[in-house]
Amino acid sequence: MKKIKLIIGVLVMVVFTVSCQKFLTVNPKTEMTGDALFSSEQGFVSALAGVYIQMKEDAAYGKALTMTTMEHLISSWDVTASTTDQKLGLFQYDDAGVETSLANIFLQQYKIIAGINIILANVDSKKAVFSPGNYELIKGECLALRAYVHFDLLRLFGPVPANATNANLLAYVKTVSKIANPHISVDAYKTELLNDLSAAEALLKDTDPFIKYSVADFKSGTYKSESEIANYRYLHMNYYAVKALQARAYLWFGDNSKAYDAAKTVIDAQNTSAGAKFKLGTAADFAAKDYVLTNEHIFALYDFALSTKYTRNFASGNIRKGTNATTINTQLYENTGTDIREANLWEAISQGSVNSYILKKYQSPDIVTSLLEDYKQIPLLRISEMYFIAIETAPDAEAQTLWNTFRASRNLVAASLSTDPVQKKLEIIKEYRKEFYGEGQGFYAYKRINAPKASIVFVPATATVDYTPPIPKTETTNN
Repeated sequence: MKKIKLIIGVLVMVVFTVSCQKFLTVNPKTEMTGDALFSSEQGFVSALAGVYIQMKEDAAYGKALTMTTMEHLISSWDVTASTTDQKLGLFQYDDAGVETSLANIFLQQYKIIAGINIILANVDSKKAVFSPGNYELIKGECLALRAYVHFDLLRLFGPVPANATNANLLAYVKTVSKIANPHISVDAYKTELLNDLSAAEALLKDTDPFIKYSVADFKSGTYKSESEIANYRYLHMNYYAVKALQARAYLWFGDNSKAYDAAKTVIDAQNTSAGAKFKLGTAADFAAKDYVLTNEHIFALYDFALSTKYTRNFASGNIRKGTNATTINTQLYENTGTDIREANLWEAISQGSVNSYILKKYQSPDIVTSLLEDYKQIPLLRISEMYFIAIETAPDAEAQTLWNTFRASRNLVAASLSTDPVQKKLEIIKEYRKEFYGEGQGFYAYKRINAPKASIVFVPATATVDYTPPIPKTETTNN
């Protein structure tokens, strides 16, 4: 792999004196050598905040991996003929525009990994600069983030799990070096990824304040630490995010027992003050205009620009599906008439003579007076996914109970869940498609089970489904 050059800047947390609003967001200020940057705990915090900035770039989770490219791969949005967006939905990976789109994701993901690895390369030798518990938080968070980003590279460019021997090989990068990193087998990649998650879990399980305190405690100031890394843990790769990612990864690798255990750890998590730590969204959340269901977020990116992105991309009609409710209600939601997502997540708009049906998920007020009303979050792990994982891997009776709980939260009538593993997966996959529309998860859900074309909602009739994009030419050239 070609060397990724990265200049680490000094990054400072932005503090809002009005309404005590302090978020996980940073601004580059000046350049500093690595030795100087990592001479203090604040330097590590700032460098980690810089990683989150990279994750919010358009080529990563700010757009491509959530709202746009990954959704175009499964034809979530209306497109213009002969454009890159259309060719993504046709799986035309040899098209120059498609190649560029995927190569940009590939490069940005490894840039993010490089930033993480720079922190990890310094954290052990500078352990003395940390106040109690914060070394564990920083290192654990970095290891988990490294696994998160690597896993999405595997889910996108790697093989369908059932055909792992016929695979694109990827590099699991743990150092920043001029030397090319070897592309390794899927089994070796899996081992590295799960090892990072195990190490992260061990570091965070006794130190993460999120284990004891609720999201409301962080937002209200009930919990507030002098150490920035300990605040607002729901916007960090926290302990429960590690467990959720373990559940997602174990399911991908076919270890259903471990996937179930990890998912249930998150589902069953309780706050010390009582109550479930993560709650399935209901109609009440939509009534409060929390369309992205922040109470479900196990890990999310806070994006100050989310309101602007929504206006530019969705409210403008640039990202749309159909001209009215017919396509979405009929093909996606199957005209239930009761599903809260069907009733609340979409709206018809008019731009001059053009009508568009748009997703409201990322609609949020730009200015708020309380963190409890601030929904500018891009979800990366949600509790609904943990329900789906547990439903797929639990014994039949428990799976049915969890299925009923999820359906009730979406105002759907109780329905029997098939006990046939193949049919059960196809049933659950429909909910993945509804639940994570516009979040970039649909392609991965279809790919994991190698879903047949007939199961892919909105796939073009002329498409030849191909779940394995080639490794970008820029990467193969450099190796």
